[in-house]
Amino acid sequence: MSGLVSGGAEVNLAQLRALVAVADTGGFRAAADELGVSQSAVSHAVAALERALGAAVLLRGAPSRPTPLGERVLPHARTAVSSAAAVRAVASRHLGGLAGTVRLAAPTTVCQSVLPGLLRAWGEAYPQVTVRVFEGEDAELATWLEAGTVDAAVLVDAGPLPPGAVALGADSMHALLRRDHPLAGQEAVHVGELEDDDFLLSEGGCERRIREAYRRAGVRFAPRHRIRDLNTLIGMVHAGVGVSVIPALAQTMLPPECVLIPIRPAAHRTLTLTGPTTRPWAPPVAALLEAVGAEAPA
Repeated sequence: MSGLVSGGAEVNLAQLRALVAVADTGGFRAAADELGVSQSAVSHAVAALERALGAAVLLRGAPSRPTPLGERVLPHARTAVSSAAAVRAVASRHLGGLAGTVRLAAPTTVCQSVLPGLLRAWGEAYPQVTVRVFEGEDAELATWLEAGTVDAAVLVDAGPLPPGAVALGADSMHALLRRDHPLAGQEAVHVGELEDDDFLLSEGGCERRIREAYRRAGVRFAPRHRIRDLNTLIGMVHAGVGVSVIPALAQTMLPPECVLIPIRPAAHRTLTLTGPTTRPWAPPVAALLEAVGAEAPA
């Protein structure tokens, strides 16, 4: 592939691919594993890119991260790498097959409950397409998608969406309690009934919906602890530290001693599987979403 000329040296796709891989994985060894090449090859590609540009694009360290120049180059590098993958996918589809890698981001609860079934179905329908899953918090998924860090994402309560986006349904919020909690046997729990316990708040992205439920109920919202990792939060409720409100899709993550009970007033979040809004979708992304859309209820 011919390159872009800078100061007499060429910038080529292998160099840009190495930059993206190191930026995404945080290290040269991890980038080499990602690309299926040697660590030396990644180092040489990045060094050649820096010679071509006349300045460093990565700060070596643990983790390695982009320099100011690298930050400016990275979006263009992602676009070039994504476009090259799309060209290969178009050719593959034209010749009767579909191949490539799709980077898919989703919230933890979706990764635990919804994605396993989708991955199995996609594997059967498109055996030459590799889907790599990235866990993220609700608020960061759209940013990853539009920045080109991932090719598709399951977004929560998304705004305007591009054609081809697929609604995966709604996920309701439930109280998380130990089975021996006095409220655990009820069909539903009013959020006001949780005031006697220390409240553990998940910082994964559900706070806005929980606050809204408390506001509608006219109940003061005063979380005792803020927990970033959902598994940690579940472990703390299991240990008797307090109670929480989390999405119903977290059911698969619970130990037997914990239970989810619907809350009142009810609170929901919508889930949508989509590609980016600012650039064309690669053929494998479009094919995977079409397969999901064909199975979705009318």
